[in-house]
Amino acid sequence: MAIEKITVPDLGEASDVEVIELLVTVGQQVAENDSLLVLESDKAAMEIPAPMAGIVKSIAINLGDTVSTGVEILSLEVERNNASAEPVADAAADETQRAPQVDEPSPKAAPASGKAEQPASIESVVTVPDLGIDDEVDVIEIHVSAGDRLEADQPLLTLESDKAAMEVPSPQAGEVLEILVKVGDKVKTGAEVLKLSADAGGDVVAPAQEAPAASTEASGTAADDSRPLPASEPSWPSQPAAQNIPVSVEPTKIYAGPAVRKLARELGVDLALVQGSGARSRVVKEDIHAFVKTRINGVPTGSVAVAPPVPDVDFSQFGPIEELPRTKLQKVTAINMQRNWSTVPHVAQFNEADVTALEDFRNELRPEAEKKGVKLTFLPFLLKVCAKALAEYPQFNVSLHSSGEFVIQKKYCHIGVAVATEAGLVVPVIRDVDTKTIYELAREVSELTAKAKSRKLTLEEMQGACFTISSLGAIGGTGFIPIINAPEVAILGVARTEIKPVYANGDFVPRKMLPLTLCYDHKALNGVDGGLFADYLVKLLGDIRRLAL
Repeated sequence: MAIEKITVPDLGEASDVEVIELLVTVGQQVAENDSLLVLESDKAAMEIPAPMAGIVKSIAINLGDTVSTGVEILSLEVERNNASAEPVADAAADETQRAPQVDEPSPKAAPASGKAEQPASIESVVTVPDLGIDDEVDVIEIHVSAGDRLEADQPLLTLESDKAAMEVPSPQAGEVLEILVKVGDKVKTGAEVLKLSADAGGDVVAPAQEAPAASTEASGTAADDSRPLPASEPSWPSQPAAQNIPVSVEPTKIYAGPAVRKLARELGVDLALVQGSGARSRVVKEDIHAFVKTRINGVPTGSVAVAPPVPDVDFSQFGPIEELPRTKLQKVTAINMQRNWSTVPHVAQFNEADVTALEDFRNELRPEAEKKGVKLTFLPFLLKVCAKALAEYPQFNVSLHSSGEFVIQKKYCHIGVAVATEAGLVVPVIRDVDTKTIYELAREVSELTAKAKSRKLTLEEMQGACFTISSLGAIGGTGFIPIINAPEVAILGVARTEIKPVYANGDFVPRKMLPLTLCYDHKALNGVDGGLFADYLVKLLGDIRRLAL
């Protein structure tokens, strides 16, 4: 047996980083690449893996200490053949230096560069590209088999996140040697999915250990199963903000370490609902356990009352039944809707807009739209009207900061449009609505709707909305109350246009009336704001010429 001292790996430019979690105790058996502790700089957090297997003999640091590169963190008792081979390597190097020097190299000596002759093909590993999130996603389709010949950018497999599906393309031409995943597996950014015999001369895929870790997302990251670092030389990424857990004051970011996030995922806990008790309101493991305990006991958690779950009923006692699984998108939507309805005080403003003239104008433009190759629906006009209203009443184009001390005023105008798909509801986002023409909006709406229905939307195409429109269109109904998509502060619900008698100039005349429901967050907006905004929408829809003012 031997005692090995484990030190802080190379942190790059970072120094004096804080120890925020100790993941092992004295006497604990650890395997190679098991996480030992979590360090946090002012930009990121990362777990330090064990470079070898062994038993923890002592821990040299405490929670809250600040450490730098090379500082001892603990000691491991390891098998001698598992101990670091660096002294042996150094001794060999010394022997080499002391050996007689000859002018002619040995015939068996390797080339000076240390590289073999370039083969006709190069074996490489294809990894999951940057998904824009750190959560695991499902492998739902595999499009190739071992032995297949591939062209560059040919689809290899399809991944599905909570809200979208995406294809992973081949980074270069070559032959499939081995597929490392199967349908139903869960993967994340940087995970190995396929071995490829890449054609020589092409760009070689970076080895798996050099694949970038997953990028950050609003709801946080999961670094517990990140790629293991080399045992002899673990290093801190040069750009930690892009690879590890971001520390941010944005209301959509959760302040918690990788181990805590892993525990939350294992227990099915939404970290957004957990009140952190650690330093700077950091969520710690004890907070997760307490949250689960209160949920099991049906006790309110924090400031939000949590009702006990509805008990399950054995419906088979009443007749034949069938259990139908819900899609991942449906389950995530349910969680988000429950959270938004529970935490946002909704106020609904009901109105009707006379869109007779607007519909006549749209019908006049249809031949021209067809020549431009676009289908001119009512939605592009509604988008333009909402953008105009957001510019006139910018208090609706904000998000509340979690502290409650201020709001974030947005200087851009991106509007989400709810689209129903077979898998569930998704909300693609139309960007810069205020700067686009009706025809441009019509084309973009058509393209994004088609991508939504085929589950081809990217995460970027579903992020950044300032305001959302939810339309029942031709489905029917006289109105409905949509749920605000926090952190937005308002949403517009649109029902089906109906012809109604309207009293005007001493007589009843038939007019096309559009039912509208404006829902807004009463924490951010008051009733006067809602009334003015809704009334302005009605005026714009009633006289589309106002858009030019």
